[in-house]
Amino acid sequence: MAFDFKKAYRELYQPKPEPGIVTVPKANYIAVRGKGDPNEAGGAYQQAISVLYAVAYTLKMSYRNSYAMQGFFEYVVPPLEGFWNQAHMEEGIDYANKASFCWVSVLRLPDFVMKKDFDWAVETAAKKKKLDCSAAEYLTIDEGLCVQMMHLGPFDDEPATVARMDAYVAQNGYVNDMGADRWHHEIYLSDVKKVAPEKYKTIIRHPIRKA
Repeated sequence: MAFDFKKAYRELYQPKPEPGIVTVPKANYIAVRGKGDPNEAGGAYQQAISVLYAVAYTLKMSYRNSYAMQGFFEYVVPPLEGFWNQAHMEEGIDYANKASFCWVSVLRLPDFVMKKDFDWAVETAAKKKKLDCSAAEYLTIDEGLCVQMMHLGPFDDEPATVARMDAYVAQNGYVNDMGADRWHHEIYLSDVKKVAPEKYKTIIRHPIRKA
C-alpha cells in the first residue's frame, strides 16, 4: 500500500502535548550525518540543512526539469527531522553538552522517490546550487514502536517533556530502548527564524519496547 501522507501527518506529525504510543512505519529519507553543536554558525549542522533542502526541492520541482518519476504527484516537503545520539545516552541525555551530539538530519521522501531519482537530484542540485551534496544519502529507517509527545517551548526545556514521556512509558509496561541503533528523535514544526523560542513546536519521539 502506498504511503498516505495525510493519514501519517495526522497520526505522526500532530501529537497532543501529552505522551502517546505509536508504531512508525518504515520510510525513506534524504539524510546527512554529522557531529557537533547544531547552533554553531556555519558549522556542520547548518551545512547539512542546506544540502537536505537543496536535494529535497530539486526532487519536488523535478517536473520542471523534465525529469519524470513514476507515480509522481505534487507534494509539500515534510518538516525537518533529526535523530540525536550521545555516548551512554541510555543513561540520560546531556543537553548542555551539545558539542558531543552525533546527529542524522533528515527529510522524509514520498514513496515514489527511488534511489535512482535521489541520485539524479543530488547531482542536479550540486550543479545548479554549486553546492557539494555528496554527504546526502538515501536512508531507509524503520522506527517501529515509539512514545512521542509535542514539546512546546525552547529546546533547552525538553528534559521536562522527556521526563513525562519516561513516566508514561513506565506506567504502561514499556521501557526506553535507546541505544546504538535507536536514537532520540525530534521533528521541527516551527521555523526558528520566524518564531519565538517559547512558541516552538517540536515533536519528541523515543524508541520503546515491552518491559
